[in-house]
Amino acid sequence: MPKINGNEIRPGNVLEHNGGLWAAVKVDHVKPGKGGAFAQVELRNLRNGSKLNERFRSADKVERVRLEQKDQQFLYEDNGMLVLMDTETYEQVQLSAELLGDRRPFLQDGMMIVVEYHEAEALNASLPQKVVCKIVETEPVVKGQTAANSFKPAILDNGVKVSVPPFVGQDEDIVVNTETMEYVERA
Repeated sequence: MPKINGNEIRPGNVLEHNGGLWAAVKVDHVKPGKGGAFAQVELRNLRNGSKLNERFRSADKVERVRLEQKDQQFLYEDNGMLVLMDTETYEQVQLSAELLGDRRPFLQDGMMIVVEYHEAEALNASLPQKVVCKIVETEPVVKGQTAANSFKPAILDNGVKVSVPPFVGQDEDIVVNTETMEYVERA
């Protein structure tokens, strides 16, 4: 695996550090008045989610890990396990639903997701950035109200609560950003 210098670490890089796999979440390059410059890196463990703040000098060498990304289709959920199918080999795999975290409700039947593997171990899964959902419950539309900076609460068909503009009504389809869990536009 390629080794990189401590000052080459960027957010999103996956590193092998202290015997674990860590994703760089935030990187700040610090140049103190006295002493050498260093990178202050916030790391998140890919296996258990714990966080760690670490300093890397430019002379420090760290292992950069490349994860294999596979497009897989969601088939169904069984006892907290997601059953996915590799679209190239048609092989079915089971992964823990915890891999998606709080984005789990946005997973829909037949949806394509990207799963990141290190050797044979699934470490991360990501949904499409935008998903169409139906509003199940919200306050009624008030005539003449424009898209001002006011939002009202709404409950989606998957149980997630989001804030929507006042002109959006019940039983309407909207597009939701799965990363920020916010309203984007009408579908």
